[in-house]
Amino acid sequence: MADNLLERSLNRFHTAKFFMRILWVKTGPLLPLDTGGKRRTHALLTEMSKAHHVVYLSLLPEGEQLHALEEGDAYATEKQWVRTRTPAKGTLRFWLDLAKSTLCTTRPYALQRYEARALHQKLRELSQKQSFDLVICDFLAPALNFIGLRFQCPVILFQHNIEAQIWERLAANQSSLTKKWYLGIQHRRMKRWEARLSSLFDGVITVSPEDAEISRTEYRLTNVLGHVPTGVDVLSFQPAPPRPPGQPFVMGFLGSMDWMPNIDATLDFVHEILPSVRAKLPDCRFKIIGRKPPAKIRELAVADAGIEVTGTVEEVQSHVHQCDVIVVPLKAGGGTRIKIYEAMAMGVPVVSTTIGAEGLAVTPGENILIADGAAAFATSLLSLAQDCAFSARLAEKARKEVETNLSWTKAASCFMELTTRCKSTSA
Repeated sequence: MADNLLERSLNRFHTAKFFMRILWVKTGPLLPLDTGGKRRTHALLTEMSKAHHVVYLSLLPEGEQLHALEEGDAYATEKQWVRTRTPAKGTLRFWLDLAKSTLCTTRPYALQRYEARALHQKLRELSQKQSFDLVICDFLAPALNFIGLRFQCPVILFQHNIEAQIWERLAANQSSLTKKWYLGIQHRRMKRWEARLSSLFDGVITVSPEDAEISRTEYRLTNVLGHVPTGVDVLSFQPAPPRPPGQPFVMGFLGSMDWMPNIDATLDFVHEILPSVRAKLPDCRFKIIGRKPPAKIRELAVADAGIEVTGTVEEVQSHVHQCDVIVVPLKAGGGTRIKIYEAMAMGVPVVSTTIGAEGLAVTPGENILIADGAAAFATSLLSLAQDCAFSARLAEKARKEVETNLSWTKAASCFMELTTRCKSTSA
């Protein structure tokens, strides 16, 4: 796509006050803000929209209604929706599409389900008008729709995760041979397509230095611009008031419960870690906070009075404030976990696996506890339950860290600076 128009556009990028028209492409609405990816995108766009004209272009499944506040939200100057027949997860059509994709194509279903002719055509029309200074593909999910297009401005892939890494870790942690076989297929397909699609963009921005390094080494990408740090809204999230003495020790899990790594982590926690904690604290409780829990998660609360499953909630802060600790026992996943920073902002201590806190600017033992393996994780939880002063110090230092260094304003500024490193186009 390189030509004189592109060169003029890139030169103007280096003028700090340059007002840009930005096209941001995604696979769904942002509200409600019930996933980490949505919250990251919403926060960055809200900051960018203060200085630039942002056009948010997204798929909208047929029959899905926009949240009442979506159109009026200030995260974008314009919002354009492309209707699609993307089947909802768990429906009969979803399973039929998944089976067809597995047997009849070489593409990972997690990408193919978002390939939409109408979105591709809309992007083609916009590319011909050449009215943007910057185009962002948010997540890998919409990337198939960019194949064959030529914008005369930088087109950047914003990678919230290394998707193949998630599938690889999921496959490795399965005991079922059938699940391991299927997830292994999806991992291998995703790895091939993630490398191929990422190379088509003028630049790639990740959310952690680890993800940037994987992109450069495993995928041999030469277009990686760097990583943008994860932020947190320290004004919206406030420290929890002191919990009354004598209350049962409450452990909380915060995350989207329709995401496989979160489902597996929650089940592992209940079966492998919770019994060890209960051996010392028989009245302890476990609170699962997150949208769209599947039946096997909801059944945990039916079978055990000490477990609560909230399901979808309007806001998470009041629920997190009821917890003495937030647990992140992830064995799979990628990118960075916004929920850790949010818990830190809410003044609640966090215990996480190494994978759970991967890519975050945290200091184990100072503002978070890191524990791998069921025994070590349970021991860390008991240390907080049995030493209130230690728990309070950990929470206080965590809150101070997010207040000082982890604002979304800084993250958005970093994102825009990274776009200036885009030297040429290739898609």
